[in-house]
Amino acid sequence: MSTRISDPKAAMRKTPRQARSRATVDAIVTAGARVLDTRGWSGFTTNEVANVAGVSIGSLYQYFPNKMALVEAIRRRHFDDVLAVLRRAHGSGRPSRRLIGALVNDMISIHQDYPALHRTLLDLPSHDKTKSEFDTFHQEYLREYEAIVVAYRGSGRGKAAKLTAQVLSSAIEGVVHNAARRGALADAKFKRELASLVSCYLGETPQGNDKSTSQRRKAMASGASQDRI
Repeated sequence: MSTRISDPKAAMRKTPRQARSRATVDAIVTAGARVLDTRGWSGFTTNEVANVAGVSIGSLYQYFPNKMALVEAIRRRHFDDVLAVLRRAHGSGRPSRRLIGALVNDMISIHQDYPALHRTLLDLPSHDKTKSEFDTFHQEYLREYEAIVVAYRGSGRGKAAKLTAQVLSSAIEGVVHNAARRGALADAKFKRELASLVSCYLGETPQGNDKSTSQRRKAMASGASQDRI
């Protein structure tokens, strides 16, 4: 579990407003994710990030005062990527089974490029602002999962949908993170198995409520991981 610290410097110096400066920041954050993924925290230096990004160290420090500020930017980008995947899934108007396939494929995709990054982020210290941002993200995250449950089942929101969303999100997180650690995210069979697991939990049909489906849900709920994406 990460440690919370108070660090007002762990924030960007300024927000990029012009297209060129936004492109520079995007390149720095992308390079930061790559370095953190391949070298871990011990090999994560601003000089290395600047080198990989193809920018001067001065350009990096123009936006990020230290490594933690860059880490927070990487975290925020991942939060945004996750929410975008969830919104696409329930807002696509796809048939139920295609909805699940798209959700699984997209969730795997955003973890596949940097499989070791997310474990590193979980282990790194965070500060008070990060805790607040994570709480805000997590509330929205569960709302989006609830919307997926509603879209799949063709039902309304409520306590049952909220509980299903909590279990579903925990299950997908645990399975994806485990696969990332084992280097199994690119395995087509793994994708099919995860999609099958999600479909079984939600029901073979949007309104599925047969006894076997209920049993699968209970089994899945009892073993759901508590990892966070």
